[in-house]
Amino acid sequence: MFTFLSVLLVASLSVNAEDANVIINNNEITLDTVEIQQYGLDLIDHALIDEYKLINLMDSLDEVIYKEAQDAQFNKDGTIIKEKLGVTLDRREFNRLFRKLYYSDKKGKLKVPKTSVYPKVDQGLLREVSMKELGRYVTFYKQSNSERSHNIALAAEAINNTVVFPGETFSFNGVVGERTTERGYKQAPVIVKGELSEDIGGGICQVSSTLYNAVDLKGVQIVERYAHSRRVPYVPPGRDATVSWWGPDFVFKNLYNEPILIRAKSENGQMNVTVHSSDTVEYFNGSED
Repeated sequence: MFTFLSVLLVASLSVNAEDANVIINNNEITLDTVEIQQYGLDLIDHALIDEYKLINLMDSLDEVIYKEAQDAQFNKDGTIIKEKLGVTLDRREFNRLFRKLYYSDKKGKLKVPKTSVYPKVDQGLLREVSMKELGRYVTFYKQSNSERSHNIALAAEAINNTVVFPGETFSFNGVVGERTTERGYKQAPVIVKGELSEDIGGGICQVSSTLYNAVDLKGVQIVERYAHSRRVPYVPPGRDATVSWWGPDFVFKNLYNEPILIRAKSENGQMNVTVHSSDTVEYFNGSED
């Protein structure tokens, strides 16, 4: 019998397919009565739906359908790239249509319903939170070390255009992600237990340290920061923020009444981070004083 596993395989290959039970056409998935009837509790009472199997079905459908929304962001030339809607399975409507057809005596088809996923940041919000500069910091590096420069550029790109909402926490590791060769990072010098060594992603601590100095503001609470085991050359003593995927993280919380925008770029031997918000931004400490 045509199983839903076959549907996933066909969908993942982006091939149109048609079967007595399932139709996939133009990214639309349609289930008919024969497919739906497979989700009954056969060993107990076919009049009942196997809820566990139904949840697994919806999860599998969502894997095929889901498309992440994209926030608006600034391009390199300063223009705004408009946000894009995402899409996901409309679980409530799917549940309703599935049960209606399952308990119907008539044959029919269920066109799998979708719903939009809205981005957190649209172009209107992005314009608003870029009005006022709150902080800025620049560090320098040698471009001749191409591997380290490459890693710095990748990490800078990862944090660029990040919007942190009021009360929200920013995690450097969470935003940048794991530094692996598969994600484009290269082996470069790092400090390990006070000794200079080589490791994948070497150089990104300059990005986290530059960010730390840029966001060290009245309305930003530094939640987690660790210093290197030895002095680094790109910031003054005590002004660094070391990070490691399996170790230290750099974390801060936005205590302003408005979202803050992080702009970061690495070029010509300079690592530059600026922090922005709206004209109405002010620090809120939880009291009326």
